[in-house]
Amino acid sequence: MTDVQATQPQTVQRVLAATPAAAAGPEHVTEPVAYDAILLAGFGGPEGQDDVIPFLRNVTRGRGIPEERLEEVAHHYRHFGGVSPINDQNRELKAALEAELAERGIDLPVLWGNRNWDPYLADALREADERGFTQLIAIATSAYSSYSSCRQYREDFAGALQSTGLEGRIQIDKVRQFFDHPGFVEPFIEGVRNAIDELQQKLPGIDPATEVRILYSTHSIPSTDAAKSGPAERADTGGRWGEGGAYAAQHLAVAEVVSHAATGGTVGWDLVFQSRSGPPSMPWLEPDINDRIAELPALGVKGVVIVPLGFVSDHMEVLWDLDNEAMETSDQHGLVAVRVPTPGTHADYVKGLVDLVLERRDGVPVDQRPAVTSLGPWYDVCRPGCCENVRLGFKPAAAGLAP
Repeated sequence: MTDVQATQPQTVQRVLAATPAAAAGPEHVTEPVAYDAILLAGFGGPEGQDDVIPFLRNVTRGRGIPEERLEEVAHHYRHFGGVSPINDQNRELKAALEAELAERGIDLPVLWGNRNWDPYLADALREADERGFTQLIAIATSAYSSYSSCRQYREDFAGALQSTGLEGRIQIDKVRQFFDHPGFVEPFIEGVRNAIDELQQKLPGIDPATEVRILYSTHSIPSTDAAKSGPAERADTGGRWGEGGAYAAQHLAVAEVVSHAATGGTVGWDLVFQSRSGPPSMPWLEPDINDRIAELPALGVKGVVIVPLGFVSDHMEVLWDLDNEAMETSDQHGLVAVRVPTPGTHADYVKGLVDLVLERRDGVPVDQRPAVTSLGPWYDVCRPGCCENVRLGFKPAAAGLAP
């Protein structure tokens, strides 16, 4: 370093609304933090027919989606009486977390707020303020890295702090993306094993190695956003993660672990995508699950295991796109399909979420944090530029270094 460089002031990066332990932006926070409460952050969903269109407007705000397109999507919700299962699932998860915390003797209240419907994140923050809570550790109900599954939650944390006037009074940290935490992965391993057993009962004599295919399904996202998922510093030596960015890389890594643990690697599998909503002119991650199902009979496949690997609970995309459309496609092509459950309130998943909170509360060293793939344990504090929304650019976001 030259004398001139030595005299220049050093820029210290700071993390918006973070606790002191996370404020400077370390990759992993190993300093204990005395959190006051857990913030369970959900997506939200309508709870009646009159809620459906207002909810969809919330979800798509700023995107210029025409009303007729919203009505097309609304059909999925109206099929179920206008009620998304996601809010009840989060109520059940909140209760399960509270029970697990009580069982361990951990005094951490659980506050619940949604991004897109009542109760909103702002409501949860007002409750925190009323109860005198100033340091929150957030769990987002999404396991992977992308704009919609991580950064958008962080932007909404920042937005809720601003809209409530609680900036400077409440600090929010966030647990790491938990795609490869054993608590999230074990329910899928169990589910795949059970599904193959079920197929063998339904199709006596079937050979899983040659006549069964496992389809690991997740929400498709725009290819441009996928390419920006995850930080560039964790990409391969070519400076990129490969097609699909960190989002696809994380799913592929977890699918490989699940397949090896559940079948010894003897059953073929694919990563497939569902629920795309963009215009045909915009590239999204492929192949679509229905397109892949249609190809399987020509390969000698008779049974399909559908694994909702990208989802933490059985919300609308699972109930409609998998239990309805994918099952119908399987039936049309003469295939017997079994859908694996999502983690939901599985005991391993609930315990794993509490363990993730305790990692941050206790400042657990990185080498003591469980991760079943070589990609983890993921960052506690998101890195600069991580999971950019290419169309909208960067907005202020908590729990990560700017931008």
